[in-house]
Amino acid sequence: MRRGIAHLPLHYGKAPPWLFERMTLLAREIIRVLVAEFGPEEILRRLSDPFWFQAFGCLLGFDWHSSGLTTTVCGAVKEGLRGLEGETEIFVAGGKGKVSRDTPQEIEKHCNSISLEPADLTYASRMAAKVDSSALQDGYQLYHHTFLFTLHGGWCVIQQGMNTTTRYARRYHWLGEEVRDFVCEPHQAICCDARGTPLNMVAQESYGARGAVAALTREEPDLIIAEVKRMERLDLPSRHPIEFGDLNAKRLHQILLRTYERGTKDFEEVLGTPGVGPKTIRALSLIAELIYGERPSFRDPARFSFAHGGKDGHPYPVDRKIYDRSIDFLKRGLWATKVGRTEKLRAMKRLSAFSSRR
Repeated sequence: MRRGIAHLPLHYGKAPPWLFERMTLLAREIIRVLVAEFGPEEILRRLSDPFWFQAFGCLLGFDWHSSGLTTTVCGAVKEGLRGLEGETEIFVAGGKGKVSRDTPQEIEKHCNSISLEPADLTYASRMAAKVDSSALQDGYQLYHHTFLFTLHGGWCVIQQGMNTTTRYARRYHWLGEEVRDFVCEPHQAICCDARGTPLNMVAQESYGARGAVAALTREEPDLIIAEVKRMERLDLPSRHPIEFGDLNAKRLHQILLRTYERGTKDFEEVLGTPGVGPKTIRALSLIAELIYGERPSFRDPARFSFAHGGKDGHPYPVDRKIYDRSIDFLKRGLWATKVGRTEKLRAMKRLSAFSSRR
């Protein structure tokens, strides 16, 4: 299940080296403590919660309201856990920009090292990206995709898209253990500052439209294209988010020929077909509405956002000495030796309980 979406101002640039180095060290020690106390699967659950992830980024000292929080925190986690896969049982693939395209290869490399079958994991990575770029068309182009998984095959996805017109970014969270259906209501929560009218083919209300699109792909392509050419004489109401400009008969014929030959049985298979992207999904949803009367949803599955602060001086500048002291405390107090780790963690819990009563 997708656990949420965050809506953040789009900021350019990157974290200064002195901060990123500390973020990497602190993220490493925090995750090591959490793994020892709760296990690696709990890390996936927490990272897939958009509010916990945001608080984690604030703790690491990044801008609370910046799109860069996503890419920098994921980068710090990936770098911090490098070489500790055997201890934490957590593996990290993907990242920002070109690095995101290497995700399948990185997943396979990690899987080969632990004798884990990579097919389901690479499929989950690809479908999460397909859903958030093509099935839910909310105006945000994906540019970041981080995939985390455990020794036993649990996984989560953190990915982000940008809208250069509004200068906002949207972050999408997925948790593998809760996925029941990639293409029907995968959201648990979507947190943002504004709502639009996206094409939402993964809404419950789009059930009929998904079925109609799948049915179209099983029809003889020439018959569908003939219908498309007749439709070009129609006028759609201005409120309709899909336009006839989305219909490219030649391109659509190529896609329909491919899906027809594959014998796609449902919308998920259509979405997973190579070459099927946002324009194809828009075109097919329009045709499905006009032929079968199955209207897709244009509901933005969104609600509101966050709090807290860091790198840019809000609510206060990062104190490097305190930051380093926190890293050193975790390393020395909890990880200097393997002996007595459980007792130390219990002592930390007792101290926390005592402090909360004061």
